Amino acid sequence: MHDGTLLAAVDLGSNSFRLEIGRFEHGHIQRVEYLKETVRQGNGLDEDRNLTPEAMQRGWDCLARFAERLTAFEPHHVRAVATQTLREARNREVFLQRGSDILGHRIEVVSGPEEARLIYQGVARLLPQSDERRLVVDIGGRSTELILGQQFSARAVASYRVGSVAWSSRYFPEGIFTPQAFRTAEIAAQAVLDEALNVYRPDTWDVAYGSSGTVGAVGDVLAAAGHPSGLVTRQGLDWLQEQLLRVRSADRLRMEGLKEERRSVIGGGLSVLRAIFELLQIDQMQVAQGALRQGALYDLLDRELPETDLRSSTVRGLMHRFAVDIEHAERVAKTACSLFTQACRKNCERAERKLAWAAQLHEVGCRISHSEYHHHGAYILDHTDAAGFAVWELHRLGLLVKGHRGKVRKLEADLDDPDLALQLVCLRIAVALCHARRTPDMQGLSLSQQGNRFALSTRPGWSAAYPQSAHLLREESTAWIKTPWEFAAELQ
Repeated sequence: MHDGTLLAAVDLGSNSFRLEIGRFEHGHIQRVEYLKETVRQGNGLDEDRNLTPEAMQRGWDCLARFAERLTAFEPHHVRAVATQTLREARNREVFLQRGSDILGHRIEVVSGPEEARLIYQGVARLLPQSDERRLVVDIGGRSTELILGQQFSARAVASYRVGSVAWSSRYFPEGIFTPQAFRTAEIAAQAVLDEALNVYRPDTWDVAYGSSGTVGAVGDVLAAAGHPSGLVTRQGLDWLQEQLLRVRSADRLRMEGLKEERRSVIGGGLSVLRAIFELLQIDQMQVAQGALRQGALYDLLDRELPETDLRSSTVRGLMHRFAVDIEHAERVAKTACSLFTQACRKNCERAERKLAWAAQLHEVGCRISHSEYHHHGAYILDHTDAAGFAVWELHRLGLLVKGHRGKVRKLEADLDDPDLALQLVCLRIAVALCHARRTPDMQGLSLSQQGNRFALSTRPGWSAAYPQSAHLLREESTAWIKTPWEFAAELQ
């Protein structure tokens, strides 16, 4: 990453979509541009949890405007993340496919814990260096994230399905503020968040920070009314609730510091924030400058180098958690990557790194059962929360794990992706070559690709020296029948 490189993060939240563009300079990211649009997708989920056509169109229109600003950006310099509304939406693939095409960059739906991790990174990067133990709270439109961390490391992350948009529509449906509505909303929020007390109790943190959304809006209103700037207190929350009860409805609410787009969701956001203050015994909370989008920008930096890529340590954690034979997994990964380097015709460091992760995890399903372990492994990767990974990245690793043995055609439409096909053939050959669970003789082995045809050639005498390996490689050609690809074992 060179000084002057532009990076961009797109945050598709339940209430607003945001675009943050920053310039990398001497290890830090300086803001160049910030755009925000109130889209209210969180209000666009119908009773069946499908996004309405109107909600999808509002999102697409916003992404089209963002896309114009991102035209010249390289794919690996942009990260677009979607949160709770698109985690919930049953028809999210419809929105994501067209939205990614409009934006010109893939949109990732991140898990709740991954959202929380990115939020903490964004908050921590914009705070002074300190050894203080931090509690970070982020109340979004349909979810609330809680994080415990120190310096740049998040020690505990959690996401709860409670937020300003969801609580406003549920407990203040007509925008009417009453004492009973606030009591009911706070009790309901505490019921959802109750389990957080086991981890986020007051003796586990020194300073509480609130990130973006609701906390930022409340902080702005309190500061405009003469309360300490950048600080939210219990007394301030009590005062703000009194003001809302006095005007009685969101339509009549006019307060200095309160932006127009926040009026309709301030009731729900305030009730959730009061519930958190009460539950976690918080007396005051500092308003943080960083948020999810800054965390996504710094995560792009970390992904540039294997040694700083959090995903590599996450893979190692999964290997230990599921008792993978680490020596064999590393052997398969080294073999697969060697083949991949031979056949890849472009800059493929990122694809090679992902192939290595798939190879390291190809036996992760054995902890469940050795029978059909490749299917178990794919299921694990599709349903685990893995720090640093987007949902689609885990699914991609799962496809490779699922496809590393058996017939290839079971992957169906995914085989249209030439990068996936090359990764898969390298992984399958590596597994075959390492069948005896020892380092294979790679001298004279060469993998090449011509169009949709892969060919593996060997030096003279290799097949006679390794008859079982040769048999497995010849069998490999039949595994690719009825796929868009051909594999030839040209063994001597």
